[in-house]
Formats: sequence, structure tokens, C-alpha cells
Amino acid sequence: MKPQLKPRVPLFSSGPCAKRPGWGPAELADAVLGRSHRSKTGKARLAEVIDRSRAILGMPEGYRLGIVPASDTGAVEMALWSLLGARGVDMLAWESFGAGWVTDVTKQLKLQDVRVIEADYGQIVDLASVDFSRDVVFTWNGTTSGVRVPNGDWIPADREGLTICDATSAAFAMELPWDKLDVVTWSWQKVLGGEAAHGMLALSPRAVERLESYTPAWPLPKLFRMTSKGKLNEGIFKGETINTPSMLCVEDILDALGWAESIGGLNGLIARSEANLAAIEAWVAKSSWAGFLADDKAIRSPTSICLSIVDPAFKALSEADQAAAAKKLASLVEAEGAGYDIAGYRDAPPGLRIWGGATVETADIEALLPWLDWAWEQVKTELAAAA
Repeated sequence: MKPQLKPRVPLFSSGPCAKRPGWGPAELADAVLGRSHRSKTGKARLAEVIDRSRAILGMPEGYRLGIVPASDTGAVEMALWSLLGARGVDMLAWESFGAGWVTDVTKQLKLQDVRVIEADYGQIVDLASVDFSRDVVFTWNGTTSGVRVPNGDWIPADREGLTICDATSAAFAMELPWDKLDVVTWSWQKVLGGEAAHGMLALSPRAVERLESYTPAWPLPKLFRMTSKGKLNEGIFKGETINTPSMLCVEDILDALGWAESIGGLNGLIARSEANLAAIEAWVAKSSWAGFLADDKAIRSPTSICLSIVDPAFKALSEADQAAAAKKLASLVEAEGAGYDIAGYRDAPPGLRIWGGATVETADIEALLPWLDWAWEQVKTELAAAA
């Protein structure tokens, strides 16, 4: 039977993600519009984003945090182009974005001493094989695979190289061991439901030392430059952005940070994401057709929750037909207005992806799940008729 109850907010995209509960355009009424971002008021707003983000995340003293161009992608690229090349690098990849950083380092930067350590979707690399005498680049949470690193225990405190961590779908939803991370990047549009095009870049004292003691062999575009005359450009980390930010987006992220503070800060945010995963886990445990792409609970993401279809009728299909069936399932749910943007990532195995970050209400997740059951029955009936 077709379900009757629909999610109040049927938005489950993995980026841009749902706005925080209760959000409306009126929240942006105090935005500093028509003013320079370098005015006293503009810089104060930008510095406030930095300071409140630092406080919620529990970032240690001595770490710099700045707002940079081009979302998380821009932040990662700044780090790769500015820091790599001083020593060999281990590139870890178990999903699309990690694979993208591998391509940048091997095909664009063309570094010679690169070791690529890869795992299939749903799996994670052998973390014990990583060589920390080298720099290490990895995603904390694989947005397209639903796989996260279990903790930071695999990273030694006495490492020689730098750890560069793409944390865009982990920051504000998972505990990050700051003492194990030298570069951390994220964007506003993931766990906090902010708007796109702005990235955040955090640097440890070790990363700053590298910036001030090493000059890459290649030219750096202006948007990537973090030093001047051999010293860190401290202004970047005080709200003096390299390029012009959207003050409308700045006001929006300040609203999201205020909401995060109101629900208990990082602990409250983590609890909401974990509750969303728990709701789906309880449903999967009873399902005859749905499973997790990440079988191992220890590495399963509570934000980018990736589902596989385990019904024998689906498994018997060719890969192309599996992709078509999974797409049909997602389309049926969307056509009913019960859940938008739940198709799996285009490079991932055919399945579904449901964003479970903190801005998503668990009640909406729970209302979505019966619609998935209904849609699968429609697809399975069609498959049987075509057989």
C-alpha cells in the first residue's frame, strides 16, 4: 500500500543539504549588504564565522582557521598546491572525491613520489599500511561511499609528514582529533546546511611551518597563495578573505552556527546525525531488500548514508539494468514528493544515498523509509513482469 505520511521536509540531498529546522529567508534580514566585506562591519561578520566555528569544533589554540574561495574543493586545492612536494605523499582513496585528489596530485601537480592506496566503494584502505614519514591526504568521510575512518588512532602523534584531511561531510557531525590533523577542510553547505561557494581551511602549527619553510616548484594562482615574503598571510585567518565573499551567505552561516550552539554545540550536532543513522539501521535490520554499502558499522557514515539493494531480483540484473532500477526507485519517491535527491552518486555502485546530517529531522527520515519500501515493490513488480 502507498504510505500516507510524508516527510515534513523531504530534502535529503548530500549537498547542498537541508537548511536547519525552522529556517526561513527572514533570518537573513540583518545581512551586511551593499557594504564592503573589508569594512569594519564586514570584517567583523567574517571573523565571527571563524571564531564561532572554532569554538563549536573545539579547535586548539595555535590552529588557524580561514574562509577561502570555491567551497571545500577550493580549500583542498589550496592545501595540495601549497604544501605538497616537500616529501613523498600517500594518497588514500575509497570513493569519488578521494580519487579526485589522486588525479590532481598525479596528473596536474605530477608529483613523482606518490603512493596511491585505494579501496572499493563500501570498503576502506588498510590504515596500518600508511607511511607517516610521508605526507598523507585522505577524506575523513567519503560523501559518495558512506564510509568514514573509525577514529584517529591510526595516525601517530610523532608523524614526520603532514596529514591533509578533507572533512567536508564530517565536520560538525563527527569528532575530529585535531592533534592528529594538520590541514582540515570543509564547506558550509554540508552539515550546517549553509550556502555554497565558501570553504573553510584549518592549519596546524606544523602546516604553517611547512608553508613558511617550503616553496613549491610550480607557480601558485593568487587564490591559492597563503604566504607573503615567506610568512603566513595572517589576515586570511582573521576574516580578510582572498576574494570577495557573499555577505548574504555569511549571514546564513552565522544563523546556522547560532542554531548549532542552541542545540548543544558539537555534541548536539553529532547526536542528531547519529539518531538519523540509527533510524535507518533499525529499518535495514528488518528489510528484505535494502542493505548498507558499508557493511562494517565501525566505518559507516551517519551523514552520507549509502544504501545498496540486496534483493536477488536486483542482483540478477546487469550493472546497467541495476543502475536503471535504482534510478527508477528514486524517481518514484521523488514523483510523490516524499524524498528528493536520494539517488546514489553517479560513480558509486547502484543504490540510494540519504543525507543524515544534523539539519535533517529524524522524524523525516522515519517518514521516508516506508516510501522506499513502496517504491521498491513497484520496481520489483516491473522487473518480474519484464522477466
